[in-house]
Amino acid sequence: MSMPVFSNKQLFVMHWWCNPRYSHMDGIICDGSVRSGKTMCMSLSFAVWAMCRFDGRSFAMCGKTVVSLRRNVVTELILRLQSMGMTVREKVSANYMDVTYGGRRNRFYFFGGKDEGSASLIQGITLAGLLLDEVVLMPRSFVEQAVARCSVAGSKLWFNCNPDSPYHWFKKEWIDKHDAKKLIYTHFTMNDNPTLSRAVKMRYNRLYTGAFRRRFVLGEWTATEGLVYPMFDPVKHIFKGNIDCDRYVVSCDYGTVNPSSFGLWGQSAGTWYRVDEYYYDSRVHGKRRTDEEHYEGLCRLIGDKKVEMIVCDPSAQSFIQCIQRHGRYSVVPAKNDVVWGIRLVSDCIRLGRIKISEKCTDAIREFSLYRWDEKAGKDCPVKENDHAMDDIRYFVTAFVSQSERDFFVMSLDRDTENL
Repeated sequence: MSMPVFSNKQLFVMHWWCNPRYSHMDGIICDGSVRSGKTMCMSLSFAVWAMCRFDGRSFAMCGKTVVSLRRNVVTELILRLQSMGMTVREKVSANYMDVTYGGRRNRFYFFGGKDEGSASLIQGITLAGLLLDEVVLMPRSFVEQAVARCSVAGSKLWFNCNPDSPYHWFKKEWIDKHDAKKLIYTHFTMNDNPTLSRAVKMRYNRLYTGAFRRRFVLGEWTATEGLVYPMFDPVKHIFKGNIDCDRYVVSCDYGTVNPSSFGLWGQSAGTWYRVDEYYYDSRVHGKRRTDEEHYEGLCRLIGDKKVEMIVCDPSAQSFIQCIQRHGRYSVVPAKNDVVWGIRLVSDCIRLGRIKISEKCTDAIREFSLYRWDEKAGKDCPVKENDHAMDDIRYFVTAFVSQSERDFFVMSLDRDTENL
């Protein structure tokens, strides 16, 4: 396997640890745009540093999950190390690899930091070094526990991420304080990746909008603000009349005190149309509806159309069971990753992949009111005027076909990117 050509910034990341000027530093943080080449050069540098400085020691490589770590980092890293003459033996079932070179042998453990409970997985181990890939996706408790494991003399810390909110705890506590923590901070852009063509860079500029473009294309730590879907244009995205569709599906956001919103979607010539909706707000009508009454409303919405599948609010177990009990329609729980889903919906709207019937007045109303919560300190919408927005998000994440998802790849969570 031939070694790639490195940019100056990548070369710096590769060699900073052997430069006497930085011998007193305890680690390095790299952030910046997607596809900027930071992950590959950082992971390779981390492994070479470990093999040059230690023998018989343990190291940790961490991602949001072990699966994503293997996909985004480990698989290519093993090939690179082998091309340099190192021997790598991976123990997949035990989540580690042993690397041998020049008479030295070290072990690299793989950890996933997906939630607060993950901190217990790394607790107790003694490490000589730590690599945290996409650290902003990990809970603070896991990161701090992992850092505390690095107690071997000469151990160093390696952090890698794409930007998030400027109020994110990692930005405030680590990047903004990198000098005090004796950490090098290096910012990457797409221009720091010499393997990226001009055409690919232009495509990324086209596919991102708003705050997500500023983050993932420009590499800025920027807050989401204002409308969640500012690209929604009634002139472009609302249609009149009927559409002849060749398939139908339904998305449901279920509420008892809060409104219930169901959307009937039809596909025609590659575009999905929200052809009708059921929206019931008990606070407006002064009466709550039972699961059976909501089911009757669902049946009226569908009418005589042949529906392939219903995707439903995953927390609405009683309503899912109600649909299953009747045996008329197939139903699955929705994925409820809010920010990821919003990115996909944003791309659908901007690229004209979904359109809304003028009959769907509540969905249209919510598009004009659905806003980011600027006080939350993280990306999340205000929990108001979000019920049709939720069912639309459930629809997009569940029913966009694999072929259509090709245009979404730049908007997926870091788990699914190979940066």
